[in-house]
Amino acid sequence: MTIKLTDQEISDALAQLKGWELREGKLCADLEFENFISAFAFMTKIAMHAEKIDHHPEWRNVYSKLSIALTTHDAGGLSAKDLALAHAIDQELGR
Repeated sequence: MTIKLTDQEISDALAQLKGWELREGKLCADLEFENFISAFAFMTKIAMHAEKIDHHPEWRNVYSKLSIALTTHDAGGLSAKDLALAHAIDQELGR
């Protein structure tokens, strides 16, 4: 079973992540791309990474906009898996 992060661990992580915020207990980011193709290409890159670590985002794509929400359902909140995926997303974004 995956261990849920403490409030302090979440707070520390948010201080290191750019463009992420806590919403309803989930780690969330809203991204905008040049167009649908670039948004979908980005999603494909992240999907490959998510599959490798067996941790999948909740996301919504409308044209050039992508909303991402990360949570670990079996932990009942945020875990180290969410932070790892958020950092990978940031790395792909070059931030």
